[in-house]
Amino acid sequence: MGVMSGPYVIRGAVSLPEAELMWRFSRSSGPGGQHVNTSDSQVELRFDLAATEALPEVWKARALERLAGRLVGGVVSVRASEHRSQWRNRETAAVRLAALLAEATAPPPKPRLKKKIPRGINERRLREKKQRGDTKRGRSGRDW
Repeated sequence: MGVMSGPYVIRGAVSLPEAELMWRFSRSSGPGGQHVNTSDSQVELRFDLAATEALPEVWKARALERLAGRLVGGVVSVRASEHRSQWRNRETAAVRLAALLAEATAPPPKPRLKKKIPRGINERRLREKKQRGDTKRGRSGRDW
């Protein structure tokens, strides 16, 4: 087959440690004809997020908090069964897990600073509003 295209980088120099990935294979539904009845092409990739030493502590805490609804005993699980080949499903699952962890460990966005609307902009908006009202008032037939 060939070598997997890893290591799967989460962010910066941090990547998924191959030794901590737990793979499980099973029969997949979907296309494949008679071949699908005999091959274990569905892939389930599990990663023990709570016990890993590969992630910095800050990232780990952030990921545990953000993925709390997805974790079972501190383990995050990803499945892939789109492809007929187990190899391609392995690639897909690993990329998916890396993307999930990258999103979960991302720093929170900077808070938006409230800024005062400049007086000129507000005055122009009110002036245009007044003109529009005058235009509409001029359309009624009261002055005839």
